[in-house]
Amino acid sequence: MRRMTLLMAALAGAPALGRAEVPAASFDAAAAKARIDAELDRDYPALEALYKDIHQHPEIGFQEVRTAALLAERMRRLGFTVTEHVGRTGIVAIYRNGPGPVVLVRTELDALPLEEKTGLAYASHAQQSVDGKLTPVAHACGHDSHMAWWVGTAEALLAMKDQWHGTLMFVGQPAEEIISGAKAMLDDGLFTRFPRPDFGFAAHVGPAPIGQITVKQGVTSSATDTLLVTFHGVGAHGSMPDKSIDPIVEGAHFVDDVQTVISRQKDPQKFGVITVGSFNAGTVANIIPDHADLQLTLRSFDPDVRKLLTDGVATTAKAVADMAHAPAPEVKHAFGAGSVINDPDLSASAAGMLKTALGAGHVTLVPATLPGISASEDYSEFVAAGMAKSVYFGIGGYDPKTIAQYKAEGRPLPVNHSPYFAPVPEPTIRTGVETLTLAVLMVAHDGGR
Repeated sequence: MRRMTLLMAALAGAPALGRAEVPAASFDAAAAKARIDAELDRDYPALEALYKDIHQHPEIGFQEVRTAALLAERMRRLGFTVTEHVGRTGIVAIYRNGPGPVVLVRTELDALPLEEKTGLAYASHAQQSVDGKLTPVAHACGHDSHMAWWVGTAEALLAMKDQWHGTLMFVGQPAEEIISGAKAMLDDGLFTRFPRPDFGFAAHVGPAPIGQITVKQGVTSSATDTLLVTFHGVGAHGSMPDKSIDPIVEGAHFVDDVQTVISRQKDPQKFGVITVGSFNAGTVANIIPDHADLQLTLRSFDPDVRKLLTDGVATTAKAVADMAHAPAPEVKHAFGAGSVINDPDLSASAAGMLKTALGAGHVTLVPATLPGISASEDYSEFVAAGMAKSVYFGIGGYDPKTIAQYKAEGRPLPVNHSPYFAPVPEPTIRTGVETLTLAVLMVAHDGGR
């Protein structure tokens, strides 16, 4: 997920259970947690071995061939019916246990194109081709932890299948980092070839203390849009700028001017970000190039703000080119996704249940009145496609002593997408398994009745 930072807000209190569709009244969460932990005590060494294997062999979006095959094989061994190559490299694992709700549990498969610098004994030294260039690849967003707790959740649920009835739909989604995999799976029939889920759950690790779980009601993450802007000019010798129309100058003006969309057009009370993350032009010092390529990420919560930002980028780019008497620029929408929206009642029920099972001090329920996180996530595509009863959890991955040390030294804590991001494996994976397994049991206990 794009630079995930968990939002730990003021504790909203343990709410009463919400909708009748969430059958928690007869569900003994504390007893279920004890059984889950017993399964984890037996299975954890194999889960950590899987985690380290995946960590050492990361693969970027739509290239997760080894990763998908590894998870598919594990799920088949558990007794799931597995379909591979859904949305190119995605996998869908189905397990039927009598009548009851269809419950989706999702993990991401992909890693990031960056060099790991954690110094871990199992650090990644892998490389893959990115735009034709061999590039270091690392699981710097935590998807390796997600895959381990995804498998662990499947193992726990099958060991406890006397406690629930319904259909499990475990989805391994490719290409989350490029906000493309969820749509690819939906376009390939995820909700038509396979059962349409009644409930959905996913989780993400972040730089919060281990054992801490965040549940946000309503809007949980920002919408995201990636735009590609190309300025065209007239190339010339570096000593003859008067013979050129310099696209680098166009791009430089644009980088500055586009921020006025934020500072002078957007309502300051509403969240919105325009970031130019890449600016490429030219090859050597003495040649003025004939084009410049820029990549932008836009973030917002409000649909009107989202439109304002995308329109503002296009308008600003055209104005800059007009001022330079240059050809019209190209503005392309590469990909995007809306905000992840957690069902408020299901979120409240899940938070209350988790407080009972894990302790109130380990769970934070963030009300819908507070903003979500500025990071983005294409799990929102599944929710928007009809899986409205869904909760996306935040899971802490750092030892509190590590957090305190960084704070005392005045250093920023490595967060997701940092080459130094390194969650502590065992407590992170255990908390993920507990959270997701308990969530599934809550809605599928006694067949969802």
